[in-house]
Amino acid sequence: MVRVMTTSPHPVVIIGAGQSGLAAARAAQNAGVRALILEAAGEPGGSWPQYYDSLTAFSPARFSAMPGLDFPGDPDHYPHRDEVTAYLRRYAATLDTEIRAGTRVRAVQTAEGGGFTVRTAAGQDIAAAAVVAAGGSFTRPIRPALPGAESFTGQVLHAADYRTPKDLDGRRVVVVGGGNSAVQIAYELTGHAQVTIASRAPLTFLPQRREGRDVHHWLTSSGFDDLPPAWLLPRLPGRPVMDTGDYAAAVDSGRLVRRPMFTALDGEHVVWADGTRERVDVVLWATGYLPDLGYLAPLGALDANGLPLHAGGLSLTHPGLAYLGLEFQRSFASNTLRGVAADAAYVMGPLAAHVRDAPARVGL
Repeated sequence: MVRVMTTSPHPVVIIGAGQSGLAAARAAQNAGVRALILEAAGEPGGSWPQYYDSLTAFSPARFSAMPGLDFPGDPDHYPHRDEVTAYLRRYAATLDTEIRAGTRVRAVQTAEGGGFTVRTAAGQDIAAAAVVAAGGSFTRPIRPALPGAESFTGQVLHAADYRTPKDLDGRRVVVVGGGNSAVQIAYELTGHAQVTIASRAPLTFLPQRREGRDVHHWLTSSGFDDLPPAWLLPRLPGRPVMDTGDYAAAVDSGRLVRRPMFTALDGEHVVWADGTRERVDVVLWATGYLPDLGYLAPLGALDANGLPLHAGGLSLTHPGLAYLGLEFQRSFASNTLRGVAADAAYVMGPLAAHVRDAPARVGL
């Protein structure tokens, strides 16, 4: 294996030790580049330990493993949140990579003479020839602004705050969103609360199994996973929700009610699109997340909305800077357990070449 040496003991600094950061470390290892992972939490695992209690992976175990470590258990079972967390921590232990837990990155800046300086919240400066931003988005939930929100007397939550339906027993809840998380949460709440799901477009269900095989078999074997987002996204019918049949049946039976998105909040009421008003106790946004990349602001690598300027995960503003874990970064499978390794290999090739060509290089 080629060993790359620079004036930094860690030519590549990876920010985040979730699935994306760990995949980046494996790709760096395969490319012969030494990496250092900086993780704000106390252990590897990313956002998985923080998700709601009932969450399971949308892909079965056989499609949820990352390179170098099989996912344990029945290959056709859908791993629970805690199984994925445990798997990622085992995966971290297989890497020949230093992981500094409890280390939050405050800023990344260009360094005099080239490369980057990664500054931690504790005031430490770490030199790097290249940086991979793989910190995820769980800490930047999307909370839409609505007319009258300041007057709303009920509780406003995000899926990031939600843990168990028992916390909302007996409440009148409107779940906002049309994706997997929104439908999963709304469905399990139907046994505990009076719930409506509000979305801008009708719900679109994608059968979890076809001809006895999980849909991920067909997505991977057909090449659908590899389609570029620019071609794919205009053709997707909204956000497809993986469904074993329970969700569509709940909608058809009236157990789970879906209504077009409400237009305003007013006191203790939501105002529906048809003008009717309904008292609610809780509005729960299941409206997704945005990449949490504020530490890159000093570089000028982000647009006005704080989103990365990139192509396929490679920065358009700074050679040596890359991103992992962005939704639809390169394909439909990006930002998933089954897809992140391919993205990691893709960005690590140019990063490794950048490290080898860096003026600070002292040997190969």
